[in-house]
Formats: sequence, structure tokens, C-alpha cells
Amino acid sequence: MRYSYETKGTCSSRIDFDLDGDVVRNIKFTDGCDGNLQAIQKLVDGFTVGQISAMLAGTRCDRRPTSCVDQLALAVREAYAKAGPA
Repeated sequence: MRYSYETKGTCSSRIDFDLDGDVVRNIKFTDGCDGNLQAIQKLVDGFTVGQISAMLAGTRCDRRPTSCVDQLALAVREAYAKAGPA
């Protein structure tokens, strides 16, 4: 399933990705720090929702209460919850 998540409080404005069961693939950030976000996309491609959440949730950007990777963790959890049991 392809999922699109509108980010809140970050330089990126949207995150799109595929969710296959609990595996996340083909992550694409819109806007934000292009080089850093390209690296994140490559590094976590194929990780599970749990792995991404455990590794990235709660990460802050400067004084902001969130970050692009924190938003990714929120997005994959939301998509997984909406997808329901496989």
C-alpha cells in the first residue's frame, strides 16, 4: 500500500512510502534537507515499522519538538495502524 503523510513542524512537507505488511520501502520526502533525507531514505529502506519507530521516534531538530525522521516514525506507525491486520 502506498501511503502519504503530511508532516507537521518540519522543513519537509510530506512523506510518501510503500508499506508491505510491516516493511517500509520506497520512502520519498518532499522538501526538507535533500542530502540528509536522501540518506535516511536509503538507510531505512526495507526496515520494519518497529525498527524505524525504535530508531527514529523522538528525534528533535534544533529546538523543535520534532524532526523529519521523527515524523517518519509517526507516519509509518499511523500507516500500519490504518492498514490493520494482514
